[in-house]
Amino acid sequence: MKSISIPALKQRKAEHQKFAVLTAYDATFAEVAADAGVEVLLVGDSLGMVLQGKDSTLPVSIDEMAYHTEMVARGNARAQTPALVMTDLPFMSYGTLEQGLESARKVMQAGAQLIKIEGDEWLIPLIESLSQQGVPVCAHLGLTPQAVNKLGGYKVQGRDEAKADAMVQHALRLEAAGADLILLECVPSELGKRITDAVQVPVIGIGAGADTDAQVLVVYDMLGMNTGYVPKFVKNFMTDGRTIAEAIQAYAEQVKQGEFPGNEHGFA
Repeated sequence: MKSISIPALKQRKAEHQKFAVLTAYDATFAEVAADAGVEVLLVGDSLGMVLQGKDSTLPVSIDEMAYHTEMVARGNARAQTPALVMTDLPFMSYGTLEQGLESARKVMQAGAQLIKIEGDEWLIPLIESLSQQGVPVCAHLGLTPQAVNKLGGYKVQGRDEAKADAMVQHALRLEAAGADLILLECVPSELGKRITDAVQVPVIGIGAGADTDAQVLVVYDMLGMNTGYVPKFVKNFMTDGRTIAEAIQAYAEQVKQGEFPGNEHGFA
């Protein structure tokens, strides 16, 4: 079967059909997740923390992202229902237009079908250029882990009215520049709904409430493999004697049915 496409995701938003996103870093998890009903596989720079044992995403290199993208793309190609493969461009790999284009080339040639970048309106020239060259882009707003030192930690963003209004405007301008998707991380649920309603492109949430068009979690988090702090927006699906494949399927189904996330997973 053909893999999920960007137009297909936009059609789902138009028809109010939610979809599921999950991180994947290797071929085996990619194949299992795709066949469990996950529409988008995110090769996240979170691999620096969950695979490499580092204390942030900052040390991850573009070559490491390309390597893991290649593995995920191989596994996804073996799935009966292939997903869309999205890859993060890591810290300081897109600080200039030329650098961003080269980083995007590396991961796209490794098998990515969509790239994700963190930031607001300063990304517009890069998004415009990538869009002109046929590279789909997901713009990541809210809590942006690559800016953790600037933000002073992993904190909820957009809680005051001025910052919330600014984030809505950022989303609209990024969409106008050519962003195909928007990801919102750790923002109040009400703001997640505002942005989802304001833009025409699909919005993926993580800690952004139940009203976004899709949800994403780190695969190890939703399998209950946390070794320390468990974020509020995480739910353990590895319960009731489920296998890994069954747990991922339960996650995908609950996202699509609107059962996850619940109010307890969001922020006021």
